[in-house]
Amino acid sequence: MNPKVLIAGIGNVFLGDDGFGVETVRALSAHPLPDGVEVVDFGVRGVHLAYQLLDGYDTLVLVDATARGGAPGTLYLIEAEARPGPAEGPGDGPGDGPGEGPVLDGHHMSPDTVLALLGALCAGTGATPPRCTLVLGCEPACVEEGIGLSAPVAAAVPEAVRMALDLLDPPAPDEAGAPRRELRRTP
Repeated sequence: MNPKVLIAGIGNVFLGDDGFGVETVRALSAHPLPDGVEVVDFGVRGVHLAYQLLDGYDTLVLVDATARGGAPGTLYLIEAEARPGPAEGPGDGPGDGPGEGPVLDGHHMSPDTVLALLGALCAGTGATPPRCTLVLGCEPACVEEGIGLSAPVAAAVPEAVRMALDLLDPPAPDEAGAPRRELRRTP
């Protein structure tokens, strides 16, 4: 049985390069994918994403604009750290204060907030969060109001699709035993 994988495109297409995740999953959905892999455009519907994850996925790949200080269009593959659940004490998640859960704003849910909400939902329902969470991110050039990606971010979309496909089906090694295509990870 193949593990269940969810590739989630997130971001706001009305904020320029913040639409990177949405555009990337649209391009990715045109490719044949292994059984058990779902590719979904969540856009700004972070609460919907958190509830979808209760269906039990082994791996979650969040595709999003990710400002880390690199040149616009730089791609990152980041392994997300496990989020503490509410049983581990208040103040552990973003926006958590004493006795509070994650701050919910359906229009401004960052991946951190979605994962914190997921931890609370799993604790309340007995569901299991994904074993592995990755962020496939792209350095944005502009996230101001406007529709359409900047040139460097638009040029990164095909490479991001290739990286996502490599995650699902790693390339065969060459004669020396090294992967034929490089899969870059960012700490």
